[in-house]
Amino acid sequence: MKYAIIIADGAADMPIAALGGRTPLQVARTPGMDRVAQMGRLGTARTTPEGWQAGSDVCTMSLLGYDPTVYHTGRAPLEAASLGVPMGGADWVFRVNLVTVGQEGSAEEGLMLDHSAGGISDAEARVLLGDLEGFWRLREPELMSGLGVYPGVSYRGILLDRSGRGYVGVRTVPPHEIPGLGWDAHLPHGSGPANASSDVLCRLMELSAEFLPSHAVNVARVGAGKRPANMAWIWGGGTKPAMPSFQSRFGLTGAMTTAVDLLSGLAALIGWKRLVVPGATSYADNDYAGQGRAACGALDVCDVVCCQVEAPDELSHQGDFAGKVQALEAIDTHVVLPVLRKLEGEGEDWRVLVMPDHYTLCGTRKHDATPVPFAMAGKFVRGHRTGPFDEVNAGESDLHIAHGHELMEFFLRGGLASVKGR
Repeated sequence: MKYAIIIADGAADMPIAALGGRTPLQVARTPGMDRVAQMGRLGTARTTPEGWQAGSDVCTMSLLGYDPTVYHTGRAPLEAASLGVPMGGADWVFRVNLVTVGQEGSAEEGLMLDHSAGGISDAEARVLLGDLEGFWRLREPELMSGLGVYPGVSYRGILLDRSGRGYVGVRTVPPHEIPGLGWDAHLPHGSGPANASSDVLCRLMELSAEFLPSHAVNVARVGAGKRPANMAWIWGGGTKPAMPSFQSRFGLTGAMTTAVDLLSGLAALIGWKRLVVPGATSYADNDYAGQGRAACGALDVCDVVCCQVEAPDELSHQGDFAGKVQALEAIDTHVVLPVLRKLEGEGEDWRVLVMPDHYTLCGTRKHDATPVPFAMAGKFVRGHRTGPFDEVNAGESDLHIAHGHELMEFFLRGGLASVKGR
């Protein structure tokens, strides 16, 4: 039995007036996704547990069959696992975004403008984070004792604190949740003992806003008409998680292709092979066909293959609904249709699942915790409602998974007497 999971990150959305009151999924030409829905089963899954914030860390963990209320210890540790950051059990790990904020004296002063610093390149980000770490050590040597910075993909970095300092009770805010808002009101904060720890993070962020704007990389970016990475935003802290392998839970081997450290880290933690696609990015320039080929190839050697494409989410955060439609069409053409052809060549012993991890709204440029639509098809999968794959059709189906982490069990084993691993 072969299983394919295709995650169009942030694909679900609310109706957009400029699209005639339709969503990007309803507007996009997606014959592959629609075929999965029409020959299989539509439904929705609540991938964000009640009381939690919608985000790829929580929602993808849920989608892959792991209850976030049990296994989630923070977003940054998942990304650190992808980068091979040496985490001890008592160490704390934070995500560091290179962001663009409004400069002093401008009409946008004090506002969070871009959580990704204009989609800054890996090379530029590595230089900025390396030099910023040096500046932090120069200005705050005692505070930086036991701290280290690790660059990730594009604007994403990791801050590791091995000093023994605790951050329980420190509350942080993802920068992509405050677009166009005053960032000062959303700095790390805590009460009691956590207040002193939050002050450490705030001090580092303050120093970053002093150092980064005049850095040569940012001067060049501004000269080229690009957004500068003029502040480092620290958030998403946690400690190393302990997650059982996917094979130990479901008896199946797995692999994933993704351009995002977070997803790559999750794959590593559950024992999945990580598929390297050199042209894979988080943006519209992603090598969709490369990811599709990697997924098809891995189906020859693994039981479960997951292809996660980040572009719809990033385009939603930019409010680019037209780009989001194009990204969904590219996913369908270069991933969904080739994977379907590959599976159908295997005969009848296969299943495929297509879904976003969460909603990302072009209108607000934020994530949303509304239960997400999914479509699955394959051996013994039947549904009562046919129609294109979109939010409305999925919402009117007869299958609604209240706890998102239970969807994986249904996808793998629903209707089957047993599942045999390779």
